[in-house]
Amino acid sequence: MSFWTYMLRCSDGRFYTGHTEDLDVRLAQHTQGYFPNCWTYKRRPVELVWCEEMPTRDEAREAERIVGGWSRAKKEALIRGDWTMVSYPAKPPKERGARPHTCFSTSLETNGSRVERAPGRVCPAPNPNPFVSSEVEKLTAGPVEKS
Repeated sequence: MSFWTYMLRCSDGRFYTGHTEDLDVRLAQHTQGYFPNCWTYKRRPVELVWCEEMPTRDEAREAERIVGGWSRAKKEALIRGDWTMVSYPAKPPKERGARPHTCFSTSLETNGSRVERAPGRVCPAPNPNPFVSSEVEKLTAGPVEKS
């Protein structure tokens, strides 16, 4: 069984990050307002802008926590697949140097294209460098032994 971490863009421009075991069902619930107390209920319509498949619920939940805490600029960089801008704020200020120049490609494959990952499921283009696994490994790894 796989799990998903996903991000929605709401009608007011805000982002909602969540995780689920069935992405299609959960998106339908958000779209139809199935849960009146849900944060997205009054912010419909919503649009899926990013999703990533995870092998375990714990990884999906941790990815939701990490991505949900990011700045708007970093979330937008993730949506674009701009790994330079996603990682830029992670560097200490003295190591950053000049802010990288971001360009938008005119190629449909790198400029917010959407692909069908599974029959009937359309997600944003797959990320060439899945970032979450390494983030989760850092958090779940045991203490480092000194030799």
